Amino acid sequence: MASQNSTASGSSQNTGPGNHLYCYHNEIAPLRVVRFQGPKMGKRFYGCSFWPRTCGFFRWADEVNDEREMRFLLLEKDTKIAELEHEIDMLQLKLKEVETEC
Repeated sequence: MASQNSTASGSSQNTGPGNHLYCYHNEIAPLRVVRFQGPKMGKRFYGCSFWPRTCGFFRWADEVNDEREMRFLLLEKDTKIAELEHEIDMLQLKLKEVETEC
């Protein structure tokens, strides 16, 4: 059976159009549920679309959501940084104009 106790393999998110996760076969990774008795029973995960002939792709669903949220926050911060850098550039230009007028 698939390795429900595995850790996430690789560090990339493997997201594509529609914000789906894709396995290493470049197919949408279906959302699955651990069905075996134990502490992880009922926990949701994304796995290879060709299970049981798996490519090794595995992500816990809660970790995916955490990573998506962090990527969104990072994008917001990058946007703010770009806006502030633009503002600095504009102020530097204005300063040069004032200096040449004097």
